[in-house]
Amino acid sequence: MIRRQLIRFAAVGVVNTGTYYACYLLLLPWLPYVAAHVLAFAVSMVGSFFLTCRFTYNTRPTWRKFLLFPLTNAANFVITTSGVYLLVDVLRLDSTYAPLVAAAAAIPVTFVVSRMIMLGGPAPDAEAGGDSASTNTRESLGESVARTTPTA
Repeated sequence: MIRRQLIRFAAVGVVNTGTYYACYLLLLPWLPYVAAHVLAFAVSMVGSFFLTCRFTYNTRPTWRKFLLFPLTNAANFVITTSGVYLLVDVLRLDSTYAPLVAAAAAIPVTFVVSRMIMLGGPAPDAEAGGDSASTNTRESLGESVARTTPTA
């Protein structure tokens, strides 16, 4: 199940990159490049959120998840930026290829962060997937506590 989610996560990343670039190119004739970048980034991140919810994890989008989702991009930024520096300045890899290697290295960490946001933790859920397994577990725990808690 996690392997399938990781493959879908990577596919969403490809779609997200294409969406970003298409929006960027469409906005570029009318806006300064930084504004085009920021707007294209925002549009692609919103699209990525919904694709990640439905396609990658088969979970319901919520406002909480939506507000936490940018943390996946922050994690990716920190890892790729650190990775490029390490690869170029320390390991002397060609700067042309370093971002690609760093981006590939960031996928597993970004996947774990997104999984924690979308599903509430890095542990695999039941095959039913998504929030339903977590909710069922919480409901079961609540029922167990209710049965063992003395009433007045």
